[in-house]
Amino acid sequence: SSSSSSSSSSSSSFFIYEETYLSHLEALLIPMKPLRAAATTSQPMLTIQQIETIFFKVPELHEIHKDFYDALLPRVESWSHQQCVGDLFQKLASQLGVYRAFVDNYKVAVETADKCCQANAQFAEISENLMVRSTKDCKDQSAKYSLETLLYKPVDRVTRSTLVLHDLLKHTPSSHPDYPLLQDALRISQNFLSSINEEITPRRQSMTVKKGENRQLLRDRFMVELVEGSRKLRHVFLFTDLLLCTKLKKQAAGKGQQYDCKWYIPLADLTFQTIEDCESSPVPLVQDEEIDALKIKISQIKNDIQREKRTTKGSKVIERLRKKLSEQESLLLLMSPNMAFRVANRNGKGFTFLISSDYERAEWRELIREQQKKCFKSFSLTSLELQMLTNSCVKLQTVHTIPMTMNKEDDESPGLYGFLNVIVHSASGLKQSLNLYCSLEVDAFGYFVNKAKTRMYRDSTEPNWNEEFEIELEGSQTLRLLCYEKCCKEDGEVTDKIVAKGQIKLDPQTLQSKDWQRTVITMNGIEVKLSMKFTGREFSLKRMPSRKQSGVFGVKINAVTKRERSKVPLIVRQCVEEIERRGMDEVGIYRVSGVATDIQALKAAFDSNNKDVALMMREMDVNAIAGTLKLYFRELPEPLFTDELYPNFAGGIALSDSVAKESCMVNLLLSLPEPNLLTFLFLLDHLKRVAENEIINKMSLHNIATVFGPNLLRPSEKDSKLSSSSQPISMNDCWSLEVMAQVQVLLYFLQLDSIPTPDSKRQSLLFSTEV
Repeated sequence: SSSSSSSSSSSSSFFIYEETYLSHLEALLIPMKPLRAAATTSQPMLTIQQIETIFFKVPELHEIHKDFYDALLPRVESWSHQQCVGDLFQKLASQLGVYRAFVDNYKVAVETADKCCQANAQFAEISENLMVRSTKDCKDQSAKYSLETLLYKPVDRVTRSTLVLHDLLKHTPSSHPDYPLLQDALRISQNFLSSINEEITPRRQSMTVKKGENRQLLRDRFMVELVEGSRKLRHVFLFTDLLLCTKLKKQAAGKGQQYDCKWYIPLADLTFQTIEDCESSPVPLVQDEEIDALKIKISQIKNDIQREKRTTKGSKVIERLRKKLSEQESLLLLMSPNMAFRVANRNGKGFTFLISSDYERAEWRELIREQQKKCFKSFSLTSLELQMLTNSCVKLQTVHTIPMTMNKEDDESPGLYGFLNVIVHSASGLKQSLNLYCSLEVDAFGYFVNKAKTRMYRDSTEPNWNEEFEIELEGSQTLRLLCYEKCCKEDGEVTDKIVAKGQIKLDPQTLQSKDWQRTVITMNGIEVKLSMKFTGREFSLKRMPSRKQSGVFGVKINAVTKRERSKVPLIVRQCVEEIERRGMDEVGIYRVSGVATDIQALKAAFDSNNKDVALMMREMDVNAIAGTLKLYFRELPEPLFTDELYPNFAGGIALSDSVAKESCMVNLLLSLPEPNLLTFLFLLDHLKRVAENEIINKMSLHNIATVFGPNLLRPSEKDSKLSSSSQPISMNDCWSLEVMAQVQVLLYFLQLDSIPTPDSKRQSLLFSTEV
């Protein structure tokens, strides 16, 4: 009896499905009658021929299923375990010929409907808004469907018929009178389905997938596709024999996911486009300002969510905030990648994806190339096959949600915030001598960014870099390492080749120990030795009160200028001069991390007032000089903008009235102590000149503000606002907001055309700019 009850439940769930299917067929028939009637008038919307093609066999299918449903209803209602339904299924299976006709015509039906929509706006309107009456179980009155969606329903019904019968047989004891009837119906359905696939078999043979072997999914990811200059979110599926690009359909709540196919390329036909092919379509870059504005919003919303969690339980407010967070994070995902990954099909038509990291781009290329070795023949899919393949994506997908922080549960690690010092020691295992350099990437806000690059080690199988970098972490969980070989092409254009890549998880437990951790990243035969040390934000950004009087680092700025009898500390002038001499075209100047050992050497030289410091600087990598200058401002015992005025600057930047804002900000600036003001104006002029070279050095005013803002403004004592919070996550987000405010203040002054100064200061200012 237990099997009969489960059999009853499976038939009743099937019954509900059948009821819904009938309502779909009915919805197709509703427009058919008026269209037919109009076809014979002087102003037909469609011809009789077009109506016959689009609605081919729909009335017959409706009749078959209406009979089936009407016969099934009384039996399901008076269910007993002796009840028989097999004869009804048997009869249904014997009418599959009508489906054969429908499926054969399906492609033409959809194409005709599409053509008619393009030709007739009124028909297009009708075909987007077909009303399906609700079944007993659905409370909402009726739902809108498109003609195309409804025309696919019978195709779907055919592919389901064997599943239903399998299910019924599983719950039917073999002694039951229904058993042989259901078996017969299953046999007919299976034969029918394989015969539908037989039609496709001649083409299948030419495919590379061996008979009996199904295509398998190798990888799927959300990616950004560039379509006519605009960014679109896609879900990309790489199968054993083809690359499929789909779009997630917008679904009504509770409807489950569905995909639309945008395009596919058989791997046998796929080529990677080279740089030359791509010059025609440059990647439209998103300004860093926009991306940072998004990060600010995301941090603020996360903050709000944490606050709500502490006050209320499961409130609607949190739901609303989560929705907002999801929108902002999707936007960030859409805007952030700028690295092109281009593929083309047999006819040379190209498609462009944007990826945020070279690591992923290399992974996709390797995976596709590897698979292409097994694919030789081209093929094409019928619309039915393509539809079935796209439908299968829902079940096969491995990545279900856009990679966003909001999809993480609260108990998951929020990642590390603070500074990671990494020493790249050496590499071994190279088969031949190469010109090799490494680059380091970490994840932040759900995607990877490049943070540092070693110098090139020439012509060696055992490169020994021993370079140290300081990398800022924003909720990071993974460190990636890429080894590049410097390649020179004949025409002088250089594209560097990835020789190896690997990654390690940043484990908060092992990194908390404050000591250096040695580690090795092993990748296809090559090993790179690293050391890492992590400093959390709460320690890394503390300004120390000044106790020493000698030297320049960590000493109050007025003490240094007084001792040197200068308006602007010598260290600031010397670093700026050297950078203006040879660093203005350096890509990422001030952003790319300099080698820590060089920076420490320079720091020691300045502190001991070494006369050879100018000579030392000429020999050094210019990024180390930029790093030394930033370190000087970071280690000041009090920020250049002073602790006392910092809250006022943060308040002034938030003013919305531009006149009031300018008056407030300029007056605050002019009330800084003289050495602070003159040093800032000297630095400001230099930073503006750096940004004038943005086309070459990629440092916009905004980039510069991001790098320098916290160094110049961060107050020395931890703000009481920060320490009161009990939750580490919100503390990090508060922190992000504080940092963002500091960036905004510096950006404001960088963007001001000129800073008007009252007479009293003018003399000393004029003097200072001549230093």
